[in-house]
Amino acid sequence: MRLTHAKRTLRFTTALTASIVAGCGGGDSRSAGTIDVQSLAGEIPVLREGCTPFGAPPRTVLAPLDTVFAPSCVPGGRRLDQWSDGEGTVRDACVFEPAAAATDHKLPLVIYLHPSLVGTDLSLDANFLRSEIDTADLTGDPERPGFILLSPYGRVTDRYYPFPDDNASPGWDNWYRQMLPDGQARRVNGESWPANVEAASIDHFVDAIVAEGKVDPQRIYVMGWSNGSAMAMLYALNRPEVAAAAVYSAPDPFAAFNDPCTQQPVSRAPVDDSQLQLFNPDVPILHIHNDCDIAGLCPNGLYLRDTLAAGGATLIDDRIINSLLQPAEACLDLCGTDPLAYYGGIDDPSGYIQNLPGYSLGLANHLRWPYTNTADMFEFLKAHPRR
Repeated sequence: MRLTHAKRTLRFTTALTASIVAGCGGGDSRSAGTIDVQSLAGEIPVLREGCTPFGAPPRTVLAPLDTVFAPSCVPGGRRLDQWSDGEGTVRDACVFEPAAAATDHKLPLVIYLHPSLVGTDLSLDANFLRSEIDTADLTGDPERPGFILLSPYGRVTDRYYPFPDDNASPGWDNWYRQMLPDGQARRVNGESWPANVEAASIDHFVDAIVAEGKVDPQRIYVMGWSNGSAMAMLYALNRPEVAAAAVYSAPDPFAAFNDPCTQQPVSRAPVDDSQLQLFNPDVPILHIHNDCDIAGLCPNGLYLRDTLAAGGATLIDDRIINSLLQPAEACLDLCGTDPLAYYGGIDDPSGYIQNLPGYSLGLANHLRWPYTNTADMFEFLKAHPRR
């Protein structure tokens, strides 16, 4: 079953209608009718200088550096045909699948988005997800173990992250949030706003895999790490075909660090550029993060959970772990207390780098995958197929 442009748009408009109905106080977000996508066109007042109706302007690809990075897809994977996004950047993706995957033996699809700084190869080496594709239980059916793993590759752009994660390595632009599917432009305030090219690239590679006929369309999931987790949540919250997401150590994709155009995610039409309407707002999300995380990230995870709920969207299953990967009750103040994780500059007396004990511990925690929690992530996904 291929998620064609028409089918994806139908699912998208169904979810959009649902979010509007929910915003009015009723309705089932997974069974509502449809609405013309063009009805979204209109006015969204932009009150902040330098911002767009959809957050910050698109991050510009650093073309000379971007051409240096590409995935190898080894061991055990294949590299999909390259594709040029709406900005003309050539995009790559790897797919890893068990031998049991077949058109008459459909398996779940897990879309994995890598962290910035390191790409697909290194991060998959570090989290061992590839070793699970034959055996992990994501269906509850003993006759259908395993899953297909799709890992698209990011671009080299400037990011609103602390040094050295601010540029010069592949990552994801979650600061520009025009999220219509299949690269559709959106006309707002008399201007045409292009789609987020990261999301459009993921759409393309998902369609390519689904077209092969081996994917269970009720079990399309998203996982991620760090910047990849931020993009994974932004994507899942805006794609009705995504059943659930399970991510590790995500900055808030709507408000983290020094983002100049933070937005409140909402399940209804936005009042101005300070809000962003979601198109799959009730998608189940599991977020595992550290009580001491890089640059004071832990309270930012709680801020994300609370602002999503306040905007009428999903209530994230937020699980905090300590340095021993055991459950923790709260964030460690030593490692930062700012809910937006403002990091300041290297010379800023309030900057994160001035707190070397907290920064060092947070960095060490952030750079290791929560190995003992991977089974919990799979269990969460298994429990949340699309209905």
